[in-house]
Amino acid sequence: MLDNSPADACHFLDLTGLRKPEVTVWSAWDGAELAGCGALRQIDPTHGEVKSMRTAPAHLGRGVGRAVLNRIVGVATDRGYQRLSLETGRGEAFEAAIHVYRAFGFEACGPFADYDDNEFSLFFSLALS
Repeated sequence: MLDNSPADACHFLDLTGLRKPEVTVWSAWDGAELAGCGALRQIDPTHGEVKSMRTAPAHLGRGVGRAVLNRIVGVATDRGYQRLSLETGRGEAFEAAIHVYRAFGFEACGPFADYDDNEFSLFFSLALS
């Protein structure tokens, strides 16, 4: 993240953050090789946040991100969340992810939870039923 984002606009979770009880993490594997990962953070009982979406470079374009996001959306729906939101960056490094989010129906929105508006971050939200 630090290679593609200003330091003050990086909102990734470190290992301590990923171990919090309100965070669930999934990984996708191709045999013994890690293909990608993603996490779901509960903001409140009706609102979740997509976190830590990553696809390993060797697996880009193979549907890993879509598969992980599909799992996150499914679990958020099963938990009864009414809304699922995410923050991502701008620029070429983020374009493929933004395409996937939009394909799932995420729409641009303003900052949510404890995020501040800044020139780098983009915010998206998906209404769940």
